[in-house]
Amino acid sequence: MKSITVESLAEQFGLEILTGADCLGREITQGRTHRPGLEFIGYFDYFPMEQIQILGKKEITYLHQLGEDERQIRIGNVVKYHPPCFIVTGGQEGLQYLMKYCTEEGIPLLRTAEKTTEFIDKLNAYLTSVLAPEMTIHGVCMNIFGVGVLIRGKSGAGKSETAHTLIGRGHRLIADDLVVLKKISSQTILGTHNIVNKEFLALRSIGLLNVVRVYGRKAFQEETRIALDIELTKWEDQELNNDIIIEQKSSEYLGVKIPHVEIQLQPGRDIAGLIEAAANNWYLMQQGYSAADEFFSRIQELNGRKTNEFRMK
Repeated sequence: MKSITVESLAEQFGLEILTGADCLGREITQGRTHRPGLEFIGYFDYFPMEQIQILGKKEITYLHQLGEDERQIRIGNVVKYHPPCFIVTGGQEGLQYLMKYCTEEGIPLLRTAEKTTEFIDKLNAYLTSVLAPEMTIHGVCMNIFGVGVLIRGKSGAGKSETAHTLIGRGHRLIADDLVVLKKISSQTILGTHNIVNKEFLALRSIGLLNVVRVYGRKAFQEETRIALDIELTKWEDQELNNDIIIEQKSSEYLGVKIPHVEIQLQPGRDIAGLIEAAANNWYLMQQGYSAADEFFSRIQELNGRKTNEFRMK
């Protein structure tokens, strides 16, 4: 299971360490945060103790209003579960009693000046990204017309050269050679680089290109949601046809199915153009449009006219 430390989280968000500086090595493994409102009034069913506990204005105001004995009980019931850390938002003060209990239990207490909802949104997004299950595949990842596309194929198939052509047409590189895939939800895979290959494109006979230096910032994007998996394969005679409806296939990454398209290679074929067509067609299908359905509708309409003309005669 992937994890990050409280210390790295504090550095990432510039959090003030109120107590527990010697406990910052505690690990965070959950990609969501929690506000312990019900827990402070004694309801602990389904308490996500492994999550970061966020204390906003409502929680701190409630604790301020309690008597010392009552407050000790309420806070003590929560800290005994030893969550990774507590983070107080809004720069709230008067936290000496909270610092005391966190110090006794060895739990880091951190603080940020940011508003609760805004901070939670940013923190959840960050945790989802860094803790997401991931894998690395060989290929190229591009953003084409706003559609995330994986381009795969055997070594020498022309993946990087195709990517170079697509960049020249105004599309964006995400990663070349090694693509990192992250599962951020049950239906969503993000494609990104591995830091080392960020902005680089490797072309046979040319070498490495930094696409941002050569083509400008618009040629590169940090990550994209994967919508299509395109595989470049060897040309096989009699394999391709002009069927109006192509059977929809899919690939599976980290348990998520991605629509799969196979494009066979042959000198003279505009592979970049075919990939653009596949991306555009996928987008239209998401909008509920099918070219095949419209085509057959026209045929039915034409046949209906001919039938009516025959009856009139």
